[in-house]
Amino acid sequence: MFRELDPLLHSELRLAIVSLLVGAGEAEFKELKLKTGATAGNLSVQVQKLADAGYIQVEKSFRGKYPLTTCKITKAGLEAFSNYVDVLKDYLKPKA
Repeated sequence: MFRELDPLLHSELRLAIVSLLVGAGEAEFKELKLKTGATAGNLSVQVQKLADAGYIQVEKSFRGKYPLTTCKITKAGLEAFSNYVDVLKDYLKPKA
């Protein structure tokens, strides 16, 4: 019997965001947009979904006169990602 994949992380863009943050710890919105190739609007919606789930933390500030949005992975996000990877590994194991 297969365990269920986390539907929140099973979205390509949300998985990409979390994967990038797992590796970096944090990233600016602009960097996430560049690395994922997402539009600002789509990225914003997906970042909010991850923040609402507690997987990432979003901090808004200013760099000089310009707004700056920084996303950070949370402990819950790290655990969810680790679990997601474990479940995927189970899918790849040969079944008797």
